[in-house]
Amino acid sequence: MARLALLSVSEKTGIVELAKSLVTEFDFELISSGGTAKTLQAEGIPVTKVSDYTGSPEILAGRVKTLHPRIHGGILARRDLSADITDLENNQIRPLDLVVVNLYPFEQTIAQSDVSLAEAIEQIDIGGPTLLRAAAKNFAHVTVLCKPDLYGEYLAQLRENQGETTLEFRQARAKEGFALTATYDSAIATYLTSVTTETTPLPAVYTLSGTQLQTLRYGENPHQPAGWYQTGTQATGWAAAEKLQGKELSYNNLVDLEAARQIIAEFPSDEPAAAVLKHTNPCGVAVSNSLVDAYEKAFAADSVSAFGGIVALNQTIDAATAEALTKTFLECVVAPSCSDEAKKIIAAKSKLRVLLLADLSSGPKETLKAIAGGFLIQAADEVVDSPDEWKIVTEKQPTPAQIAEMLFAWKVAKHVKSNAIVVTRDRITLGIGAGQMNRVGAAKIALEQAAANAKGATLASDGFFPFDDSVRTAAAAGITAIIQPGGSIRDKDSIAAANELGLVMVLTGKRHFLH
Repeated sequence: MARLALLSVSEKTGIVELAKSLVTEFDFELISSGGTAKTLQAEGIPVTKVSDYTGSPEILAGRVKTLHPRIHGGILARRDLSADITDLENNQIRPLDLVVVNLYPFEQTIAQSDVSLAEAIEQIDIGGPTLLRAAAKNFAHVTVLCKPDLYGEYLAQLRENQGETTLEFRQARAKEGFALTATYDSAIATYLTSVTTETTPLPAVYTLSGTQLQTLRYGENPHQPAGWYQTGTQATGWAAAEKLQGKELSYNNLVDLEAARQIIAEFPSDEPAAAVLKHTNPCGVAVSNSLVDAYEKAFAADSVSAFGGIVALNQTIDAATAEALTKTFLECVVAPSCSDEAKKIIAAKSKLRVLLLADLSSGPKETLKAIAGGFLIQAADEVVDSPDEWKIVTEKQPTPAQIAEMLFAWKVAKHVKSNAIVVTRDRITLGIGAGQMNRVGAAKIALEQAAANAKGATLASDGFFPFDDSVRTAAAAGITAIIQPGGSIRDKDSIAAANELGLVMVLTGKRHFLH
């Protein structure tokens, strides 16, 4: 008797070619449901509808088609167990050797901005995951294929093994089937959580799954294996970025690029901005009247650290900016787009990785950190800081220009590792103290880097001042305005020192620690 295969797919790429080979080369009989059956019939391929095979019509407008003992008995029967074979014979069930299934496009549906909950619910596949799980469970006897790009490999297996597949092949396909259903269920759970009003900001159960985009040469260090994974089936974020040129991306490149994306997203696209980063910390950030000027000022802010750095730009790379980018060694550049003329110029630096990410502002809603025995989740620090919410606490009042400068310095400080101090003037960073064990040390590093340029400059601190020593150090270096979150029991000491020394001080009421 001919072998039996069930084909029931939403994504029909390659299904006709597979079906033809199964019938003509390997003497399979096919059963199928709904649109897949119609597609095969239209091509003249012999196929039996599931409803005809089971003797039960599709019901509930197609919600119930393949959920039947003649289907699942044929999939789950153990061919080496006589009791299972007897059950098949007594119930006139034929064993199934091949199950080809992919799932309703749930994630593609919910990606549409105007999709309703009812529309999303109708794209939750029931029969498909059930078929996948059943066939994957019985991989000892059944092959399951859940992706069109597996069809060719399956046919090659049949041709190389006298019409059979190896156990290793079937087990690998089973693993993919379970991975697909896990990802699918995760997407559904995440979506329903997002549209359900809950009393807590984070769900009681957090699901996360990903598909490997590529293996990376190594992680942070050569002895650490690493991989790049995409969440969901829809490519978003860096998975959707266009790599214009350059070497393969490394683990550290991707970590730095995400840090660069986060900081450049602070600046609207109507004001040219550039950020140069090293080891996730900005070493230079600037806003100017042109993109090339913003980049050159950001680079000059700390040209020593900028060597081999990551550059983020918030506007299209033009020819002038491209010329500037090619003057030194850089690891990566990211921008929303690149002009044709600029592409030709940058091509001279063939190893420079250039990525185009149209939406630089779209990032994860939560951040995760692994710890022993689990992980931590927090909402992403997406708060938009507004000077209208700040509190001016000194006798000296800031000018509009100082308010604008403090906002710039505060945006940069948000993306510097704690303890963080940022010194700026004319919306250019002059000195950055990052990741220090105490705030005084961070202030000294930033002010020493700014040197004489600190006179008349602004200082931002990501956390409050526990003592007035940093205020006095800043004033001695020539700082005229300080922005900090406040909240220390000794705030009055820092405010008194600012008044004594003639500084402006603003408290934001929000801190931006970055660990």
